Amino acid sequence: MLKVDDVHVRYGGAVSALRGLSLEVPDGAVVALLGSNGAGKTTLLRTISGTLKRYKGKVDSGSITWNDTDLTARDPARAVARGVVQVPEGRRIFGRLTVDENLRAGGMGNRDRAAKTKAKERVHDLFPVLRERSTQRAGLMSGGEQQMLAIGRALMASPQLLLLDEPSLGLAPRVIGQIGEVITEINRQGTSVLLVEQNATMALRVADHAFVMDLGRVSIAGPAAELARTDEVQRLYLGHGAESPETPVTHRPARTLSRWSA
Repeated sequence: MLKVDDVHVRYGGAVSALRGLSLEVPDGAVVALLGSNGAGKTTLLRTISGTLKRYKGKVDSGSITWNDTDLTARDPARAVARGVVQVPEGRRIFGRLTVDENLRAGGMGNRDRAAKTKAKERVHDLFPVLRERSTQRAGLMSGGEQQMLAIGRALMASPQLLLLDEPSLGLAPRVIGQIGEVITEINRQGTSVLLVEQNATMALRVADHAFVMDLGRVSIAGPAAELARTDEVQRLYLGHGAESPETPVTHRPARTLSRWSA
């Protein structure tokens, strides 16, 4: 289980980004994190993954533990070694490298050759296009294909907890739906997921539990299906008429994963 307990984070010693934030991600769960721009969602993922210092951020107080391992203010390599891997906002793939080289980069920290082979097979099963485009330069792929590659690269580290930061950003509605299906499948295969997402409809459909952040704190929390029915969440994140009474947001619809091809 991931446990974030009363964490306070500042940037540059002055800007308060997280203000006593607490939340949990149970083993085997998908947890969605909603909130407006500037609420502190990305800061939280950076704090968990150990990349906060690269953005001149600092944890003032509080603790982050993952399966009884203290990750507070640790470096990213330690987090990855413990099975916590982040897919950053904007994908951040290596555009000049090939698809296969990107995947190999994601598995560099894993010295177990058999585990890396198994991880690549998992990635190719989820995203067959990455096998087909293995020798293509990554920067020449479409936005949807690049997002596949970013997620696939993270999966090469065989994470127990996957941190997804705005995976649907800038993508077409059809591809966003496929992202939701892939997140559900990744979780079904045994990986816990903490999902930061602006598309609340998709996030609440795939999540077990959800938190809403406001100004560095958790303002609302509860089962995802219940939050989707609240007036405040519908007004702020689902929009007026986003879901009609005939087509409500439902929790984890049963459907077969259609392999993602952008």
